[in-house]
Amino acid sequence: MMNKVKTLILRAPGTNCDVESAFAFERAGAQVDLIHVNELIRRQTLLADYRIMVLPGGFTYGDDISAGKILANELRLKVRDEMQRFVDAGKLILGICNGFQVLVKAGMLPESKREGPPPLTLAGNDSGRFECRWVYLRVNEGSPCIFTRGISLMYLPVANGEGKVVVEPGAIQESNVALRYADETGDTRVGYPHNPNGSMKNIAGICDGTGRIFALMPHPERFVHPTQHPRWTRQSCRDYGEGFRVFLNAVEWAKRV
Repeated sequence: MMNKVKTLILRAPGTNCDVESAFAFERAGAQVDLIHVNELIRRQTLLADYRIMVLPGGFTYGDDISAGKILANELRLKVRDEMQRFVDAGKLILGICNGFQVLVKAGMLPESKREGPPPLTLAGNDSGRFECRWVYLRVNEGSPCIFTRGISLMYLPVANGEGKVVVEPGAIQESNVALRYADETGDTRVGYPHNPNGSMKNIAGICDGTGRIFALMPHPERFVHPTQHPRWTRQSCRDYGEGFRVFLNAVEWAKRV
């Protein structure tokens, strides 16, 4: 157990994908602790004791005000210094769905030195409704993202009502776009329903310049076992689902930290 990569999965009221995320990381060989945000705030648990931090999906604090905003404020105002030291130490942060929203609104992504409103945010879906479907995703092979190494195309589920990436022109570099919505051929120029929420430039996931902070709207933790695929009985048997590599990449990288 001592040589396993310690992974912290953050919980808050409304989190609902923490157990699935824990299963994915445990299957990748990590030691996982599910920690409530109040334990971090009270310093009952120290972030420095871990090598991977995960903000899983869900609807933290009911997504009141806007999706992920309340948890983002808690992290920004109460544990931002610890999170920055965590990143500076070469460790990894993963935000999935609501975790993407939290990281953006906490100011952890995208990288920006300017004052004022963030240059990127997540808004309500163009369809005006909650979108729950499976989508194809194309990995930007020019991105430094640690989590997507060795992956070209993935098929994963999305489930969100505020998943539209809105970004100011020139505010994010191409290399920081780690993941885009695509069709089954990998074409990233497609629109709805392949791009389920209307994200600008079909952006589905972004990372920082080091590739160690990664946030995405689709749910890789919901496809780590082959039987989670909607057509698994009609396809050849495989050992893992397409989302599993995201977690394995993280654990293998964190072993070096």
